[in-house]
Amino acid sequence: MSSIAEILWVEKYRPRTLDDIVNQREVVERLKLFVKEKNMPHLLFAGPPGTGKTTAAHALAHDLYGETYRHYMLELNASDERGINVIREKVKEFARSRAPENVPFKIVLLDESDNMTSDAQQALRRLMELYTVSTRFILVANYPSKIIDPIQSRCAFFRFTALKKEDIVGRLRYIIENEGVRYEDEALDAIYEISEGDMRKAINILQAAASLGMVTVESVFKVVGMARPREVREMIRLALSGDFTGSRNMLRKLMIEYGLSGEDVVKQIHREIFSQELKIPEELRVLIADYLGEIHFRLVEGSDEDIQLAALLAWLALLGKRSQM
Repeated sequence: MSSIAEILWVEKYRPRTLDDIVNQREVVERLKLFVKEKNMPHLLFAGPPGTGKTTAAHALAHDLYGETYRHYMLELNASDERGINVIREKVKEFARSRAPENVPFKIVLLDESDNMTSDAQQALRRLMELYTVSTRFILVANYPSKIIDPIQSRCAFFRFTALKKEDIVGRLRYIIENEGVRYEDEALDAIYEISEGDMRKAINILQAAASLGMVTVESVFKVVGMARPREVREMIRLALSGDFTGSRNMLRKLMIEYGLSGEDVVKQIHREIFSQELKIPEELRVLIADYLGEIHFRLVEGSDEDIQLAALLAWLALLGKRSQM
């Protein structure tokens, strides 16, 4: 496989144009209208991570300006450069400069803009007013509620949704074929389940698993530091059947073998109780979910994870016996 260690797959296989973006048809169609008119308002892209927000901004600029679009776009990551000085200096200097005659306006892309300080957002809203003629702003945020209302009211809102399984698996298979990686179909399904609709996370997991050789289910769970779901489900079944000792031994094995923390175990149990593979009554799922929240809170507050996890399994064993009576 060519230069797997040197190439960052997320960048190499990022869609270049709006037509390459999948599962965001409504968003893409609206953005294409801006390209057709050679004009657009300020934009706010919001949605879960890894769903194509930053990619859509780059694709929009590419479709507007061509291959040299980066000459007319300033990209800043607000999680690193989020203070008022960045807005007053870098952004203002770029926004106030005149665009070339063949370029209708320049673009300022503020990634992770929900991490900007309140003062920086107040300064930004003033710049958005002053330099609208020469500059358009694209704000990318995972949590749009953290963007102040005056900025939200100045932007056209675009909501991105988590990617579908066929889109993620299809893209992963495309990457694998281009890189010449050997793989199992079940491994791609496992990557999708772990990524939860986040394409960036899925590609990074694939790259990490490919570095070990053939991409298998085992290698996928190994690189992400998670136990295999069927093993977690087996631990839950043992506890619910009343076999507290067996479930506790399995818990210790999983924590040692996969290097899991107490919070990791709780999150995986939470994921599996809602899995269709675990056949338990709906009422039981509700009770377990409620108690998992309590255990997770105790772990976050610093309680001993061995004691808390043992208490969780003991409670499951008692709950299982009670439900069988």
